[in-house]
Amino acid sequence: MLATLQTLKIRNLALVEELVWDLPPGFVAITGETGAGKSVILGALKFLMGERADRSLVRHGATMATLEGVFHVPQCEELNQFLEERGVDPCEEGMLILRRSISTEAAGRQFVNGSPCNVTLLRELGERLIDLHGPHDHQSLFSRSQQTLLLDSFSECLTERADYLEARKKIGALLQEKENLMAAVGNADQKREWEESLSEIEAADLRLEEEEELIARHRTAAQGKRLSELAALAAARLSEEEVNVVAVLAEITRLVRELAKLDPQMEKELFEIDGFSEQLQQLSRRLSSYSESIELDQRALLELEERLDLFAKLKRKYGSTLSEVIEYRKKLEERLASFADVEERFASINLRMKEAQEAQERAMKKLTKSRQLGAKKLITAITSALIDLGFKQAGFQIALEPLLEPGPQGGEEADFLFAPNPGEPLQPLRMIASSGEVSRVMLALKSAIAHQDRVPLLVFDEIDANVGGEIALRIGAKMKELGKEHQVLCITHLPQVAAAAAAHFVVEKEVRDGRTSTSLRVVEGKNREEEIARMLGGASDSALKHAQALLCSAV
Repeated sequence: MLATLQTLKIRNLALVEELVWDLPPGFVAITGETGAGKSVILGALKFLMGERADRSLVRHGATMATLEGVFHVPQCEELNQFLEERGVDPCEEGMLILRRSISTEAAGRQFVNGSPCNVTLLRELGERLIDLHGPHDHQSLFSRSQQTLLLDSFSECLTERADYLEARKKIGALLQEKENLMAAVGNADQKREWEESLSEIEAADLRLEEEEELIARHRTAAQGKRLSELAALAAARLSEEEVNVVAVLAEITRLVRELAKLDPQMEKELFEIDGFSEQLQQLSRRLSSYSESIELDQRALLELEERLDLFAKLKRKYGSTLSEVIEYRKKLEERLASFADVEERFASINLRMKEAQEAQERAMKKLTKSRQLGAKKLITAITSALIDLGFKQAGFQIALEPLLEPGPQGGEEADFLFAPNPGEPLQPLRMIASSGEVSRVMLALKSAIAHQDRVPLLVFDEIDANVGGEIALRIGAKMKELGKEHQVLCITHLPQVAAAAAAHFVVEKEVRDGRTSTSLRVVEGKNREEEIARMLGGASDSALKHAQALLCSAV
């Protein structure tokens, strides 16, 4: 992703009241007196990269500072996909706009292409767009994972790295699939438990509507004794000796029949009496039968209670309702059915796992071989660059340390080792105390991998500290060379470095209306000669001639 920072806008940040900086491509030098405000420009870039904002940096008298960076990204398809995945508007006409506000009264806000975002997104974009190197900005160079990635990029083995990571990803996915399968089907003990549960539910032979029926029957059966007593008593009253209703009615029927013989008009009454008699006899039989049946239900009450107790037990174990118990039975059947082909499924996973592991092993070996070859070339390139930067007898090596288990980096990790002076042992780069030495190693590294480095904007903040003379000229030459592949911003106090830049800007302080403000201006021609002369020590004729010579030699 080639990109250039076209415009940087700063408003109400520290000494800067308002600054609009239109930047050219290539190597750009920023110079100025100590305390002029060069660090403010650097800070603005850091804030746009998502660094934590300090409210105290808001200019006195203002309530908010705003920062805006406009990047031109000609090939923005990959970047647009990255933005859209995070819910941010894509770049229009290849323009990426980052904006951030720092408020003294409320939380600050961040925007990417006009879409609100969080600071994390700014950091992610910053990692893609800007590589900032100052006295305390070398964490990427100290990180062994980043060193390994730089080596892979230089060795042009990112394809092998991607193949290895893809195989590793497949192994991870297969392990997860295996875990999911084991969780789904369980182990042998769980299988037995499921079988026992299913057997228990099946033995109950449940019907969804049965529970209500049994509850109704139980209610009736529970009242059976009283019902039986009432029915038996009613039947007894109809036929007991003292008040035998049936016998009395039979006597009345005999008398009416005698009447009917004597008077035919009584036939009608005889017919009615016969009907009453028959109805009473039927009622007596039904009451007796009902009483006997109730006695039978009473005996079945225990069976009903046992059945309902079974329902309650199943509901305690498998669901709060009978319908949930029946549904759980279906789930058990499905789980147990999955055991039928589980061995085949595990065998399939194991086979695919073996293939993925073999693919990972092949990719890892290819990656290791490429790293070994690339490390030799990178050592040579960095050593040559270090010599150009004044480390005549420095030692530099890349150790490829095998890992106990293959990890995200592969079978090994790179460790950059450096000894700035002869006779000193090689030590990991992160253990070097001098920031000036680390800065020059970073410049040497960036020079060596310029063709492979995808970060478009390189910012160097006074990495030329504690050097001068011939070394300064070489640093300037390296910067100029880097400017062919990248946009390079360098804050410097060295005239040799500033003279090598394709464009030169000066940071200045001025007092207006009693307020101090920082401004930025481009210097060209005679103005540039004067600025180089100032950096050389003054505006004398000799300094101006020296400045002219530096600028001519840098062309």
